[in-house]
Amino acid sequence: MDRFLDGVFLDNTIRSYLLVGGSILLALLFKRYLSRYIAGLIYRIIHRLASGVDKKSFVNLVVSPLETFLLLLVCIVSLDKLTFPKLFDIGLYKIRLHGMIDGVAIIVLILTFIWLLLRIIDFVAMILQHKADLTPDQTDNQLVVFFKDFFKALLVIIGVLMVLKLAFHYPITNLITALSIGGAAIALATRESLENLIASFIIFFDKPFMVGDLVKVQSITGTVEKIGLRSTRIRTDQKTYVTMPNKQMVDSIMDNLSLRTQRRAFVQLELSNDTPHDAIDQFIMRIQHLLQGRSPVVENYTVFLSDIVKDTYLINVEFFTATIPVADFNALRQDTNLAIIALMREMKIKLASKEAVSFELRASS
Repeated sequence: MDRFLDGVFLDNTIRSYLLVGGSILLALLFKRYLSRYIAGLIYRIIHRLASGVDKKSFVNLVVSPLETFLLLLVCIVSLDKLTFPKLFDIGLYKIRLHGMIDGVAIIVLILTFIWLLLRIIDFVAMILQHKADLTPDQTDNQLVVFFKDFFKALLVIIGVLMVLKLAFHYPITNLITALSIGGAAIALATRESLENLIASFIIFFDKPFMVGDLVKVQSITGTVEKIGLRSTRIRTDQKTYVTMPNKQMVDSIMDNLSLRTQRRAFVQLELSNDTPHDAIDQFIMRIQHLLQGRSPVVENYTVFLSDIVKDTYLINVEFFTATIPVADFNALRQDTNLAIIALMREMKIKLASKEAVSFELRASS
């Protein structure tokens, strides 16, 4: 039996093949249990941070990349104990097959390890998101999403550098030196991206708006759905999805409509100059009475003769409501306008001319 086990096949003994094969077989059989056990140990280490999130959620999140990583690690370590057969060590474009297989194995192992770390970042973000949901301030929720994306991007960069260093034996110190020398050129080439990144930090710490706020930037009005590293996503009132660079969100004049305390409606009436003085006075009093009757929806109002110009008396009607839904506000404006029209017909008050009719409803909606 020993003679058989000590027999050499492709530069390795049968005993070595059986040991390697047995190790890989054991890893295949017990990878699920071992990965769950290790995931449980990792959970114990961070259980203080994980308050409010159960162990099962963490294990289900990391067990798949963890068992793949462990299986690959066992395979690489076990196969490394074997001598690569000289018969197969052929050259391909000045690269030996043995070295090429080693490089591929290292790349796969690094990618799997990065995958595992990305899952752990997702778990930590889930914990922080759970804690952020317990507070009324939405800033915490924005920071969780922001830093999750930031650390994921940083981890991917580290993974690429590890692949260059370990798999391709590239001197990354020279690469870092070259990047520092060409830093000015890179900064110029990526100036807009850097500006958007800096603007994202300004948004998070200055807090001009948050996710869920209704904002107006330039000609775009909509609800903020996500604040990223480079841009802010806005769902417009037309139900389209607009991506706005963070730099424009910071540099442009932005109106945060969610922070208003009231909604404003404005109507300017241009009455004919043949309207009697008493009729104008009575008309103003009746509009005031009309708006007073809409209390408490209409919180305050002003109605007055604002100006006297050639052939026209200008009457301004302005009222404010609470931050009621847009549909209710528009319905109130329409009802008020129709009531004013009916009042004009009742009192036989005419506008200055057809061209002068000015129901300018400069109301925030």
